[in-house]
Amino acid sequence: MNETMKTLTERRSCRSYKKEQITREELDTVLTAAIWAPTGMNRQHTRFVAVTDPDTVKTLSKMNAAVMGSDGDPFYGAPCVVIVFGDADVYTYVEDGSLAMGNMMNAAHSIGLGSCWIHRAKEMFESDEGKALMDSWGIPSSYKGVGNCILGYIDNPPADRPRNEGRIVIAE
Repeated sequence: MNETMKTLTERRSCRSYKKEQITREELDTVLTAAIWAPTGMNRQHTRFVAVTDPDTVKTLSKMNAAVMGSDGDPFYGAPCVVIVFGDADVYTYVEDGSLAMGNMMNAAHSIGLGSCWIHRAKEMFESDEGKALMDSWGIPSSYKGVGNCILGYIDNPPADRPRNEGRIVIAE
């Protein structure tokens, strides 16, 4: 099996992280994978905000938990969050952002990092607090949150789960 297929078949969503921050080089690798994700008609409109400041990560976690009506940590203690935004004026913004999320999670696995897609980015950044953060980061108001990609060093490796059968049809 080649390295790409090995990464694709071995990556799992991680929900247990060490407190140690990832390196800038590791973050840059993940972000490079993000910007190389395909976009509809090659518009390249997706934007990424990488947050490594512990206080801001906690703020984002609280915002995400509030969307669920919870006070837990939906980021599982991950020290880094990359928020993916897409221009809602582009009809493929969700698909384009989703491809970037996939690229980031696979790139993270390929360099030994854990990752997980955390939903509710759209709702987080529709709030007044979210809009203020977007403004402070220079993200235009036409943009919507697509997903939060949490990153960090794995504390407890996720269990390997078999794939469900009967999901592929080949029409020849």
